[in-house]
Amino acid sequence: MSKLEQVLVLDPPSDLRFKGPFTDVVTTNLKLKNPSDRRVCFKVKTTAPRRYCVRPNSGIIDAGATVTISVMLQPFDYDPNEKSKHKFMVQSIFAPPNESELDVMWKDAKPDDLMDSKLRCVFDLPSENDRVNDVERSSDVAAPVQNSSKAADRPVAAAKTVSASMDDSEMKKLTQECKRLQAEMGKLTEENRQLKDDGVRMRRAAQHSDHLTSNQTGSSSSSSVMQHTTAASLPSLLVVIAAIFIGFFMGKFVL
Repeated sequence: MSKLEQVLVLDPPSDLRFKGPFTDVVTTNLKLKNPSDRRVCFKVKTTAPRRYCVRPNSGIIDAGATVTISVMLQPFDYDPNEKSKHKFMVQSIFAPPNESELDVMWKDAKPDDLMDSKLRCVFDLPSENDRVNDVERSSDVAAPVQNSSKAADRPVAAAKTVSASMDDSEMKKLTQECKRLQAEMGKLTEENRQLKDDGVRMRRAAQHSDHLTSNQTGSSSSSSVMQHTTAASLPSLLVVIAAIFIGFFMGKFVL
């Protein structure tokens, strides 16, 4: 049984071209078109897997659909005298009814059921004309950027002048506010000192009044004590006088 012809249409069909310089990642695209009325599984392989990154590297293409594959060449030191031996191969097979068994399908696929196409890698360095054109394009892009940056610098300078004047006015306002606060602090300090002096005078007056009140209380208590003593001694004197009279009359009666 002869091998099946590739059902997918590749674009480009045979060469993957990478345009230098190769100091950065270089990407080229590969399109896979499925012109059949059946779903097709595909897988992309390369002879230098460490030099390339392929996204996606496998999948399923619906009937009549197209998938774009990004092939990214990693940076390397390019030698013009060295011929590229890197190759890619696109394998395909009609999708089974149960898509959950794709891994098993690829593992158990018979060689006669597989379809493949091979591509070689071509490295192209930019010519002198391309370099000049790139430089001119970059300068054309840089000129408007510089002009726009200069135009942008003018509002910045004006904004700096306005901000400087605003800073001066703000400093004047802050200085005036500080002076006002200092004056208020002086007034508050003077009022606090006066309040302290008034408090001292009031405490002294209160102490003096308390001393006078205590003296008056002591004199009144002493006078009441004297009155009480006099009142208490008066009955004793009357008893003595009465006893003398009684003794006088009794002595006179006995005689």
